[in-house]
Amino acid sequence: MKKNLGVVPGVYPMPVLMVAAYDENGKVNVMNAAWGMICGMDKIALFISEGHKTIQNILKTKAFTVGIADKEHMDVADFFGIATGNKMDDKFERTGYHATKSEFVNAPIVDEFPFVMECELAEVVDTENMYAMVGKIVNAKAEESVLDENGKVNPEKLNALIFDQFQSGYYVSGEKVGKAWNAGAALMK
Repeated sequence: MKKNLGVVPGVYPMPVLMVAAYDENGKVNVMNAAWGMICGMDKIALFISEGHKTIQNILKTKAFTVGIADKEHMDVADFFGIATGNKMDDKFERTGYHATKSEFVNAPIVDEFPFVMECELAEVVDTENMYAMVGKIVNAKAEESVLDENGKVNPEKLNALIFDQFQSGYYVSGEKVGKAWNAGAALMK
């Protein structure tokens, strides 16, 4: 029997996304965002309020990167969610991490995270019920260590963090339990 829990943002898993942008002076700012998802083959939507420093930077530069946080870098990924660039001017510098300018968009790539999407700002959706930034993915990069023999990202090697909205925990993805578009094929008969 199910028990009523009230209003719970109960989508699991949630990604742990590292959203990075430059400010008007070329300074790196990074934030941790769990409320984001792919919304097209070349689009990503970030559901983040516009008060964040990183969002204000994206509105100015029209570009950003989205990295996937991994287990090895969980402490800094969490810090990027705790600290705000609106109050901490040296937020990125405190981590000792490194950034490289994307060759495709005017945004930084945080070198330590193993996978990143380089995005141009495509649209801002601002309604009574939602504020979202949609990015057009113009390129993706991955460390060779997380690629399989066919040059594709291997989730078992990526060790991507998953955010748990229920108990505010981090978990790691990776165990393959079936093949998409195949696991339910028997029911098609």
